[in-house]
Amino acid sequence: MSKKNAFYAQSGGVTAVINASACGVIETARKHKDKIGKVYAGRNGIIGALTEDLIDTTKESAKAISSLRYTPSGAFGSCRYKLKSLEANKREYERLIEVFRAHNIGYFFYNGGGDSADTCYKVSQLSEKLGYPVQAIHVPKTVDNDLPITDCCPGFGSVAKYIAVSTLEASFDVRSMAKTSTKVFVLEVMGRHAGWIAAAGGLVEDHGIPVVILFPEIEFDQKKFLAKVNAMVKKHGYCSVVVSEGCHYPDGKFLAEQGTRDAFGHAQLGGAAPVVANMVKDALGYKFHWAVADYLQRAARHIASKTDVDQAYALGKSAVELAIKGQNAVMPTVDRISDKPYKWKIGVAPLSKVANVEKFMPRNFITPDGFGITDKCRTYLSPLIKGEDYPPFKDGMPQYVSLKNLAVPKKLAGFKI
Repeated sequence: MSKKNAFYAQSGGVTAVINASACGVIETARKHKDKIGKVYAGRNGIIGALTEDLIDTTKESAKAISSLRYTPSGAFGSCRYKLKSLEANKREYERLIEVFRAHNIGYFFYNGGGDSADTCYKVSQLSEKLGYPVQAIHVPKTVDNDLPITDCCPGFGSVAKYIAVSTLEASFDVRSMAKTSTKVFVLEVMGRHAGWIAAAGGLVEDHGIPVVILFPEIEFDQKKFLAKVNAMVKKHGYCSVVVSEGCHYPDGKFLAEQGTRDAFGHAQLGGAAPVVANMVKDALGYKFHWAVADYLQRAARHIASKTDVDQAYALGKSAVELAIKGQNAVMPTVDRISDKPYKWKIGVAPLSKVANVEKFMPRNFITPDGFGITDKCRTYLSPLIKGEDYPPFKDGMPQYVSLKNLAVPKKLAGFKI
């Protein structure tokens, strides 16, 4: 049988380093031309497979592919589209296999978070039932850092670095103005159910900054929160607040809930910062400023963590190596060997234990009062933000790459999703 081609796709919210994983996948596949044919990428994620909108990465130069390592966002386009079960939507799975068969695709590399792991697992299990076995390898990615088994997720270290640095810099600003003006700065960060990103804001305590953190794992108590902020301001003259978008009341309602839903049925969030800031103003009378990090935190490749970039590339590379060895329905992981000095290696986890499982902040990472991080958490976080891996600059601007993304000729009839 002739060697099989590979299909690579990016899924969910993109990151500063997801393209580093893409670089790892494509460069490694090119080194194994005796085992893997062409690498096709899905335009806009799995939708590219369903609509047979494939990108031929062989049309890209070695320099362009290597430039992905320092280019943020998703070079091939991403999507929020979750495949249902085979029973609920058999036609989509049949279509995937039809496209894979038409283009001689035997390897499926899906680069994403928890929902992507679920999709990857389903494809690995159901493709064989549909008569065309496909080796499916999940390449981990999520700024939320909520995938199980792996010590950390590519994308998180860079977001954590951005939030830690931004909180520090903004706190220096509010400290300067606190005598006669702003006394409280509120920064809203991503993290629907897990407070890993918010925790990164706690690293500013090492620089003498008073900070209050609101985690999704801790039910929001307005009275205790306001008392904490007031005490901080009385003592230091100012304070910063880092609030996770997933912060919620005891009844489960998010502070930031807008009443709308995304493509996966998740509550559409955004707006916790102004809610919290106005609470402070109404109850304590302190002048405030607030900001929502939003896309800035996950797109900030200019200040990416070198640890994160190295791990993202290594996991993409490992995904191809696992496939060549015959592995299926697995995810390469980051395994921490030691904290000081920080050492890690690549491991592997079965997707059956990854799909639909979220990893939350351990309670012993959060201070007893629920508003800060412990030394144990600090030990975990610190090495993940270390190191700089700057992109090349020209005339003051980073030189990111935009690929040609030439389409592969279609062989099948159209498909409506």
